[in-house]
Amino acid sequence: MTAPLLNERDIAFMLYEFLNCESLCERERYADHNRESFDAAIATARSIAERYFLPIRGKVDRNEPRFEDGRVVMLPEVQQAVQAATDAGFVSATADYDVGGMQLPLAVAAAANAWLSAAGSTTIGYLSLSSANASLIEAHGSTEQIAKWAAPLRSGRFAGTMAMTEPGAGSGLADLITRAEPAGDGSYRITGNKIFISGGDHELNDNIVHLVLARVKGAPKGVKGISLFIVPKYLVNDDGSLGERNDVALAGLFHKMGGRGHTSTSLNFGEQGGAVGYLIGEENRGLSYMFHMMNEARIMVASGAATLALAGFQYSLNYARERAQGRLPSCKDPHSPPVSIVEHADVRRMLLTQKAYAEGAFALCLYGAQLADDQHTAADAETRDAARLLLDFLTPIIKTWPSEQGPKANSLAIQVLGGAGYTNEHPVEMFYRDNRLNPIHEGTTGIQSLDLLARKVPMHGMAGYQACLKAIRETIAEAQTLPPLAALGGELEAALRCLEETTQSLLTAMGSESIDRVLANSVSYLDMFGQVVMAWIWLKQGCAAQQRLATAQGNDADFYRGKLQALRYFFAAELPKIQHWSNLLKNLESSAFEMQDAWF
Repeated sequence: MTAPLLNERDIAFMLYEFLNCESLCERERYADHNRESFDAAIATARSIAERYFLPIRGKVDRNEPRFEDGRVVMLPEVQQAVQAATDAGFVSATADYDVGGMQLPLAVAAAANAWLSAAGSTTIGYLSLSSANASLIEAHGSTEQIAKWAAPLRSGRFAGTMAMTEPGAGSGLADLITRAEPAGDGSYRITGNKIFISGGDHELNDNIVHLVLARVKGAPKGVKGISLFIVPKYLVNDDGSLGERNDVALAGLFHKMGGRGHTSTSLNFGEQGGAVGYLIGEENRGLSYMFHMMNEARIMVASGAATLALAGFQYSLNYARERAQGRLPSCKDPHSPPVSIVEHADVRRMLLTQKAYAEGAFALCLYGAQLADDQHTAADAETRDAARLLLDFLTPIIKTWPSEQGPKANSLAIQVLGGAGYTNEHPVEMFYRDNRLNPIHEGTTGIQSLDLLARKVPMHGMAGYQACLKAIRETIAEAQTLPPLAALGGELEAALRCLEETTQSLLTAMGSESIDRVLANSVSYLDMFGQVVMAWIWLKQGCAAQQRLATAQGNDADFYRGKLQALRYFFAAELPKIQHWSNLLKNLESSAFEMQDAWF
């Protein structure tokens, strides 16, 4: 069965009608661009996806990388596909022209990467992590480090990783024990073990640049004593040529339920006395530097989750239109031909739920990308600061909502295909397995919930929280000028008041109750806030669709009606769930908190 990877019309809607990305061309950074150049970049990504990644998608899933004689062995076709995307510039899609970049807006680059992700899934992580690695070095490294390490990352000669997790310190980075000792020549010697390092070893590039968190001898305990180091697989000479192998050893590969195109490694640093590392910035500020890459990676994970949900939706929709089976309950004639299963109400329910989850999640990610652009390129400081504040607040929600709802959408895609859905004849079961990694990648859902409730809501005098509510109310006001959407605007306003009451209840409880007890249901708060944010994102899409429906004809009119129907479905079937979460939170529901280990 041939199914489209993504809906080209929907991507155009999100970029040009929902976000108005063409207006970015008025900014100095994007003055050389126009809609045609944006579309050309996206078309190039689509062509590479369909030519190089899509034909090997199933083969990569069935033939994961192997650990043999101390090295990684993988399908040669992976290198061909990654090289094609690298040669086309997608490691540096958003980077400056003077480092070989395309200087694309982040939202446009995200749309282009969506085609690669839909076809290659986590295989494009080699490119994405290299880009994020280079961005961190460019932001916090010295001029020499940028030239020596970031430039080869941008060109695709080197690849990049982020090396944080240790066997005894996963999400609890305060407990990491990897050591760094000054060598007396400005470099350090790194000793320790890191696990679950994505892209940690392979032979797709000439070199791999690891960004490693480590603790310098005598540093303060906890996260305040963490520093960040560049630790290459191969040392690099002053003329840029590769030197000897650094003391970084591949200890083995992890074999995950999905994401099999991207190596997951265990790395030993310093088996022969210490790996050479180069300090980024100042000692003991490593975690703040790493957050530059982590936040970019969190939005990358969310975008990947949304894209897999979109791909599963498109595939199951195409299948439902082609697969004939059964008759409607109202049909009493056994001799009548079977109908396409898309005619069955429950199949339409599953498809509409997928549409609401997948298109909503992708719109949220693109909105986050636009905020990231605004914080760097908006014309005035006030707009830049406002975008930075709102993006920082929304990041836990942007990371979590797509990564939690994306696998649910993929599960429904499997269900639409029925018995065929869980066979590897179709890719939907692979989409689900790949996507199930994302609620864990780059900070689990529980960690994001603690970040939202304990940090992001109260910080800066609740400024980020208030900015988010203000932005939502601006969309409500717009919806109430459009008669078909006015009632939905009222429903979102009621949901917002419920969220405010719940938030105030929790903040009050933090002053009088055990903080552990209050935060015991933090995931419910994240779920609740995320659902309100997604209702807002759908209402924003609905406003754009409603304004254009009056003059639309044919397929365009059907497209806008589909958007509006998904909006109505989300408000009817999904938004009311916040009442349940609100009740749990305001009552400080404590069953799990009070449960004892021995009782299990």
